Amino acid sequence: MFETIIGNEAIKEKLAKSIENGTTSHSYLFLGIAGIGKKMLAKELAKELLCLKQEKDNTCKSCIEFMSNNHPDFMCIEPDGNSIKIEQIRFLQKKILEKPILSDRKVYLIEDADTMTTEAQNCLLKTLEEPPEFASIILIGTQENAFLTTIKSRCMILPFQPIKEEKIRQYLEANYGITNITSNQLALFQGSIGKAIELKEKQEEYNKIEFMIQNFKQKDLIEMLQLAEPLYKAKEEIGPILDYMNIVLLEKAKEESLYTDCIKIVENTKRKLKQNANYDMCIDDLIFNIWEEVN
Repeated sequence: MFETIIGNEAIKEKLAKSIENGTTSHSYLFLGIAGIGKKMLAKELAKELLCLKQEKDNTCKSCIEFMSNNHPDFMCIEPDGNSIKIEQIRFLQKKILEKPILSDRKVYLIEDADTMTTEAQNCLLKTLEEPPEFASIILIGTQENAFLTTIKSRCMILPFQPIKEEKIRQYLEANYGITNITSNQLALFQGSIGKAIELKEKQEEYNKIEFMIQNFKQKDLIEMLQLAEPLYKAKEEIGPILDYMNIVLLEKAKEESLYTDCIKIVENTKRKLKQNANYDMCIDDLIFNIWEEVN
């Protein structure tokens, strides 16, 4: 059970035992950073709860319907815009009272549940206090402090841990054929498989950024501006690129303290970009200031 999901073995074992013993909770709160398998595990848990029999083969109608995203007793609620609104929770409350159609149970998954408005949370509280016997609700979120204390007190909270770097390395090699992953790239993922998967499209870019930083003391300013080409092209996704620059600079700072101030330069660039400063000029200043700092 849950074999295809990487990491968080203790949580997987806890959930598997509760399913086997028939002691699952009516409400769960999965907490942890993005991309560490919370939704995958929540959906696997839902599939197991809805399964019509214990033999796990391809003949279970419930499992077939679930895998084809057509299960009538499963609902996933996602943010409407930037938040989950009270109207969405009221709809959940209405549907959850209806008896199951195919399975013996019903499961409701609330994704990005920490975006629920206060009104939505207070509305959901009524259902969490007295859920139908046949229903389970799984909330997924990254920010524990975004949830009302009363919501948390009525859920079984399962804190997910970042995936170990070696497991991420093995996963990328086995599933995507990505090799030669640097320690700096692993640090950027922060234990998130979701972030790591993006490497298949960005590894060359990250390698160029690392090469650029390694050459600030060897190249003149014109050459550095040429090496910075990936930065100028990354306007739509500059955030992760600047984060990666700081990871590499932090490693350099362990060898030479002058690189510490370079991290401050990157952070200042982030602030200027958030204030809608001219993009190319910000990158020009970034390269010039770092080059000047280390030379």
